[in-house]
Amino acid sequence: MSDQPARVLVVEDEAAIADTLLYALRSEGYAASHCALGREALERLRGEGADVVVLDVGLPDLGGFEVCRQLRTFSQVPVIFLTARNDEFDRVLGLELGADDYVTKPFSPREMVARVRARLRRGAATASSAASPGTAAGWRQCGRFAIDEEGRRIRYQDALLDITRYEYALLAALLQRPGAILSRAQLMERGWDHTSDSTDRTIDTHVKTLRAKLRAAGAQDDPIRTHRGVGYALEL
Repeated sequence: MSDQPARVLVVEDEAAIADTLLYALRSEGYAASHCALGREALERLRGEGADVVVLDVGLPDLGGFEVCRQLRTFSQVPVIFLTARNDEFDRVLGLELGADDYVTKPFSPREMVARVRARLRRGAATASSAASPGTAAGWRQCGRFAIDEEGRRIRYQDALLDITRYEYALLAALLQRPGAILSRAQLMERGWDHTSDSTDRTIDTHVKTLRAKLRAAGAQDDPIRTHRGVGYALEL
């Protein structure tokens, strides 16, 4: 483990919001830096990298969604979107582009720090697991998959999947009953804290991102099968 503080890049064009975030993050010991433009953020991330990016959607040059799209072509750094818009369409689009979390304004700086901390913990756990993939303790084999329920980790053909909290919840629910068709409502009940804030489209979005990650892990076919009008099933 490195003794260096985690690096958080705040990409926000409103100075008051940026200053509040930087103060909160630095107070918790993070190495927080700031830029106000999307293009500057991409240049900095290409050159210096970061451990977490807090990314405003409404930037004056490149919008946050476009910044995230370009960022995902060269980095998988966790991205937390920060936005004044709370439309479902925007949340779904952000997830499809590869964001890890979504916070709407006004927000609590303490909550944002907690979300940054959670993303860093998940990244550290993923890195630790990847360093010793042969460890069997806690793992349950399910065909081509293996799941560590206590550690909230899933492998596909020995490749540890870098998945979000909700992607894990969805895939874990399907792994509990392989071959069974689970409706979108059933999947939400198993993995979402507040189902009233989610829709069928939310499940579809996470299935889409999971399929992409499974392909990246070497899946030749699609283990997640769509049953139109009913739901999804997992083939081992």
